[in-house]
Amino acid sequence: MPRPVPVLVYLAEDALAVVRERVEGMARHRGLDLVGVDIHAITAPSLRLDREPHRNRLLETAKRLRPRLLLLDPLVRLHRVDENDAQQVAELLAYFRLLQRRLDLSVILVHHTRKNAAGGAAGQGLRGSSDLHAFGDSNLYLRRVRERLVLLSEHRAAPASPAVTLELVSADAATTHLEVVAEPRGDRRGSLQEQVLACLVPGEALTRGKLRELLSVQNQRL
Repeated sequence: MPRPVPVLVYLAEDALAVVRERVEGMARHRGLDLVGVDIHAITAPSLRLDREPHRNRLLETAKRLRPRLLLLDPLVRLHRVDENDAQQVAELLAYFRLLQRRLDLSVILVHHTRKNAAGGAAGQGLRGSSDLHAFGDSNLYLRRVRERLVLLSEHRAAPASPAVTLELVSADAATTHLEVVAEPRGDRRGSLQEQVLACLVPGEALTRGKLRELLSVQNQRL
């Protein structure tokens, strides 16, 4: 970001003490004083964004704080609709689009993939209706490969970035963070070979099917 902007977050699965510890750790890693960081955490015990009055309360809170980013984690804890029902999911997503457009903010939704997700495009492995995949303007996917995480991306109006390998660095518990440990160099479109190598761990096998799933490429190209 060219300059700091307000952020509003709701971490539904974490106790408030853990939320504070996590945000403090991120600020400390970046050399920032938490007091000066414009992050606002929603402390309500629950948030049901498929119904009132929770929808209106979030809207009014965002109007007052004017955040440029709203982070909701995870989506499954924010509603009780049937995620496999396209009509119910579409109505919930319409509310998030309303927030985005009315208040000129970005909305980040954290969502889970199915445990038995098949190969193919990463977005096809998301839980629930395909509307969830179609809704995102930019989608980021984290997948674990042994001790590391592979970050894949999709964008509605831009080419996907090359895969990036991340590692959770926790040598100092006070500044635990994710760090890029392998990133393809050069042309954005090139070097599938480097992306494959970034997924491999010496001495361990990774099947062609798993590689195809991680990198979202066709078998012939792989």
